[in-house]
Amino acid sequence: MKNPGLGFIHNQLFCIQSLKSNSYDCKNSQSSVFLFLNLKQGKSTNTISKSTPLFLSVDLSKHLSIMLKVNVKWQKEVFPKVEIDTSLPPYVFKCQLYDLTGVPPERQKIMVKGGLLKDDADWATLGVKEGQKLMMMGTADEIVKAPEKGPVFMEDLPEEEQVVAVGHTAGLFNLGNTCYMNSTIQCLHSVPELKSALLKYPSEKRNDLDQTSHMLTAATRELFNELDKSVKPVAPMQFWMVLRKKYPQFGQLHNGVFMQQDAEECWTQLLYTLSQSLRSSSPSENLDTTKALFGIELVSRIHCQESGEESSETESVYSLKCHISQEVNHLHEGLKHGLKSELEKASPSLGRSAIYLKESRINALPRYLTVQFVRFFWKRESNQKAKILRKVDYPLELDIYDFCSDDLRKKLEAPRQILRDAEGKKLGLKANEKSSGSKDNDIKMTDAEGSSNGSGECFKATSKEGGSSDKESHLTGIYDLVAVLTHKGRSADSGHYVAWVKQENGKWIEYDDDNSIPQREEDITKLSGGGDWHMAYICMYKARAVPM
Repeated sequence: MKNPGLGFIHNQLFCIQSLKSNSYDCKNSQSSVFLFLNLKQGKSTNTISKSTPLFLSVDLSKHLSIMLKVNVKWQKEVFPKVEIDTSLPPYVFKCQLYDLTGVPPERQKIMVKGGLLKDDADWATLGVKEGQKLMMMGTADEIVKAPEKGPVFMEDLPEEEQVVAVGHTAGLFNLGNTCYMNSTIQCLHSVPELKSALLKYPSEKRNDLDQTSHMLTAATRELFNELDKSVKPVAPMQFWMVLRKKYPQFGQLHNGVFMQQDAEECWTQLLYTLSQSLRSSSPSENLDTTKALFGIELVSRIHCQESGEESSETESVYSLKCHISQEVNHLHEGLKHGLKSELEKASPSLGRSAIYLKESRINALPRYLTVQFVRFFWKRESNQKAKILRKVDYPLELDIYDFCSDDLRKKLEAPRQILRDAEGKKLGLKANEKSSGSKDNDIKMTDAEGSSNGSGECFKATSKEGGSSDKESHLTGIYDLVAVLTHKGRSADSGHYVAWVKQENGKWIEYDDDNSIPQREEDITKLSGGGDWHMAYICMYKARAVPM
């Protein structure tokens, strides 16, 4: 007879076809089939006979399919007559239960003899019987609902929502050497408290305010609003016209072209105007928004070594100066130099002019600390401004505790201890029991928001929704970098200014006039100078505060 066909059913069970009783001998035992096959070589057809047998044994105990029906209880439900194919691994059975319950196989716990049912267990050793009740535990996946609304493309959103989706506001067109103005606006526009104050600014001019100051403040408000609502570059024409009217030096021409101006001068003049217009007209309130946001109170000791005369004075400034010399490699060193200066004035005891040494300390802190790198100086031999290209590193986190007066340091001690405890808790360290009197160990650092009490180090905390908190937030003397204004070029009267601003989402954006370019944080500290690349001219830091 022809060679029997040997194949697979379900890849496991042998099928034997076309076998005649006189050409094979099959002996059956409980679990095996013995086939004696005689394969004669050299013939065109293979036959099987009892002569010269070839012994082939196939163990079918592992391949015979036995179907069982069991009941499965899961939570309060019972699933009756669930079939188990004992020829397939238990993982297949678990997949069946996944279809019924929604519980993924990896989260199923099924109780059987000997413990939990494993994915690769042998059904023959588990002793599962027909009609047996199995217990299953496990949580089902949540059913994913279809979205109620279809996809919405960003270009179809209102422009205000596009700004949120993009993650940053618009750039500003250059109107002809106005990069100094554009970069200043972008940095100050990043201060939400300043925007809030401008929104409350009335359209009618106050009697104690001059017309040009009112017009410049209103133009700043309108420009800020336009930037917040636009993803496309904005032309600051109205603001520029009013700025030149208020400060004619920004309208200087050379060969019929508007000249490049100093960004620090623009920054200072704009803040001065806002300090006049955003100040409360009521004597009882005595609220100066600009001073609370940017004002730094300095207490100075003025000493003459020659005569021994000594005096003190207090002044308010809008920025600290980082003086650059051969010994200055870091911002801290430059600030230390900037708080010391020499001045010549008349000495009453000597009856003539004498040299006095002025040493200053910070006596009250702002919510936004501005630092100017003094890179430009007047070169007498060439009768023009020159630029110091020296590299001066600056940190992302600035601690100015060492530059504070003794009185201010005492006020900062408790908030700084709370901040240290909060940071230590994040690292798993035990808080200092002698520190703050706050019972809330889970202290959260807050941004400096709310109304100042005038001293600069204490103010009411406000929520994002505008509601006032019962706790007062206190400054710690630690600040985080939020904006850098850079200058590229070798002269203050030329070159190019750019703003690098940290967004609310933590991302940095380079505002190069009308171009808004995302940047990495590690690249921001590389703007420290030492060549012809952009180098920091003004840094703005935001106060880190804690509730008490």
